[in-house]
Amino acid sequence: MFTYRRTPRVLHVLFAGGLLAGLAAAAPAAQAAGGAPVPLRIATYNVHAGSGMDDVFDLDRQETALRALDADVIGLQEVDVHWGARSENRDVAQELATRLGMYVSFAPIYSLDPVTAGGPRREYGVAVLSRYPVRAAVNHDITRLSTQDPHPVPAPAPGFGEVELKVRGVPVQVFVTHLDYRPDPSVRAAQVADTRRIMAEERTSPADRQILLGDFNAEPTAPELAPLWKELTPADPGALTFPALNPVKRIDYVAVGEGVRVRDAAVAETLASDHRPVVADLTLTRR
Repeated sequence: MFTYRRTPRVLHVLFAGGLLAGLAAAAPAAQAAGGAPVPLRIATYNVHAGSGMDDVFDLDRQETALRALDADVIGLQEVDVHWGARSENRDVAQELATRLGMYVSFAPIYSLDPVTAGGPRREYGVAVLSRYPVRAAVNHDITRLSTQDPHPVPAPAPGFGEVELKVRGVPVQVFVTHLDYRPDPSVRAAQVADTRRIMAEERTSPADRQILLGDFNAEPTAPELAPLWKELTPADPGALTFPALNPVKRIDYVAVGEGVRVRDAAVAETLASDHRPVVADLTLTRR
């Protein structure tokens, strides 16, 4: 099951902030041609259901933070769609996409009946915003321990989103995930195994380029993440990401597969969420 929504595509978005000016200057401006590598700026951001470090819901503030990244593709976690009062019952995924002039694909982890008959479903999950049209989208099941069940057991559940893009002729598969937050790493270990299996199954051509974005709720050296690094390389932004105010750990990731190189990466200093976003400048090789 998946939800795919489309908003008008923009041809150009100006760099709106100085925090990442160094990355902006480094990004290639010329169109890739022939066999030249293709530039792509990509980011990941846990948006905390639209609330900042102060727990105040403010999409204007998050729009400003996202616009400043000047990213071509953004993976979002903790996204509310008509979920409830904490996000004013708004469709956070669609609204951010519309404000930024990007395409959006939303992959719910939870999809619950509306409180009032005839209302929209209450949904919460992950999303991808993209300047490039979404050619296909899938909401994969991975192992989860539900927060909605009073007596949960690990079981397959949705919320591992995938979108297929074509970036200047290069096929790109972008995956976005939110791994389990509990101190016990067993569910995360199962999710990592599911992630590796699904990504391997989805890469049906050597030309496919794969990128994994998300809040992994574990630091790079965590044993449960080690299998991921057999196929993927995490971008090192040189800074910590959580909590947004005085961060003490790095749990938010841009990780890339074969044929994708990280040219630079950074963490943006913003309190628009309880996490800080990670943005990376990549190059995609052609095959």
